[in-house]
Amino acid sequence: MSTDTPDAPSDDAPSDEPPSRTELAARVDELEEALAEATTEDDTKKMSIIATKGTLDMAYPPLILASTAAAFGYEVTVFHTFWGLDILHEERSKNLKLSSVGNPNMPMPNAVAAIPGMDRVTTKMMEKKIADNDTATIEELLETSLDMGVEFQACQMTIGLMDYDEADFYDGVTTGVGAATALQDMAEADIQLLV
Repeated sequence: MSTDTPDAPSDDAPSDEPPSRTELAARVDELEEALAEATTEDDTKKMSIIATKGTLDMAYPPLILASTAAAFGYEVTVFHTFWGLDILHEERSKNLKLSSVGNPNMPMPNAVAAIPGMDRVTTKMMEKKIADNDTATIEELLETSLDMGVEFQACQMTIGLMDYDEADFYDGVTTGVGAATALQDMAEADIQLLV
């Protein structure tokens, strides 16, 4: 013979009484909070930039775009590969050159631009323009961007290929980043740029 009493009320069993107004209001609030959490999207826009060149004139575009986007609230990642790593290198970034050959906007013909030493001349001319116009230096733009939360990534394959020492990059640069990580970042970004 069983000692179970099937008719005994359980604490989890639904009550025959309808819920009170207070209980309903609490349940509605709970459901609205759950819905808000489930439907809230991250409003932060993302920008991904790939920097492949390390000349003086090509160092400015990724840095200006990154710092401007960060100022507008974007989450910004700049992946530096090949010669673009020179922008992140503390010493090399201070000695970036401007190539005069093959630059159609250079105010001299290619025959003159190809003369030995002309890259030094055009670099000095550009550095003078930068100083005269009170334009931020590469170092200043990098430090400002880092302060604003821009993530600068150094390509691991290129670090090995070019025999860079990771300790020579600016503090705050993320090293050891591979192409797969860069691709994933680009896939998640609202804006993707190759500079």
